[in-house]
Amino acid sequence: MAGTDRGRGGDGTQAAEQPVFVLVRPQLGENIGAAARAMLNFGLDRMRLVAPRDGWPNPAAEAMASGAGRVLDDARLIETTAEACADLTHVFATTARERALTLPVVTPEAAMAEARAIIAAGGRVGVLFGAERAGLETADVARANAVISVPTNPGFGSLNLAQCVLLVAYDWMRATGPAAVAPGEDWASGIELDRFLDHLNRRLEAAGYFFPAQNRTSMKLNIETLFRRTPLTGAEIRTLHGILRALTRPPGGEG
Repeated sequence: MAGTDRGRGGDGTQAAEQPVFVLVRPQLGENIGAAARAMLNFGLDRMRLVAPRDGWPNPAAEAMASGAGRVLDDARLIETTAEACADLTHVFATTARERALTLPVVTPEAAMAEARAIIAAGGRVGVLFGAERAGLETADVARANAVISVPTNPGFGSLNLAQCVLLVAYDWMRATGPAAVAPGEDWASGIELDRFLDHLNRRLEAAGYFFPAQNRTSMKLNIETLFRRTPLTGAEIRTLHGILRALTRPPGGEG
């Protein structure tokens, strides 16, 4: 059944004080179970599953999870990557493929050190992991603020889903560091950024910005990447909404 991100991490920390691991369209139940074991080994128990291929719950996942069954019990089943990221303020995407997205690329160690600082400052962090066969799609990666790339053998860099989860989880446990944001600062959530991007795209459509028409999708993707790679606070998002309204408001009128 779908959970609600409740519970404690294996190190005794509250669930809100750890990142969410989001498995996007995972294929094999065994890999989901192995990922759950890897997470709990390093104090993590917040898992979200986006459209698992073989449905949920999955007996093969439960068998492979062994003593980490509670991670699966509390896992949230979600339909889309967008929904899985909606309440998150910072998202990392794990991918080994080069893509036409200008996102920062960091190691698992650097990513989890940053995640520690963000969470200590009140943010909510998620890490996206792609399906076994092809990994994350470009549209999934575009929702991230940064990409996690694991340094591997250039001649053979293929990692199993659970192996990738284990590497990131290991660096989460190792990570230390002070908060990088002033106390009291609220990060913008994924849904807040989605609403701003929708507002921006509507204003740009009205202004005829997306030309030629066949480039509309790629232009919107580039704009989304621009805003997602730089974390924004809720106040900054509200400021951007205000700027858009002011720029498109008729003289003397209301936006």
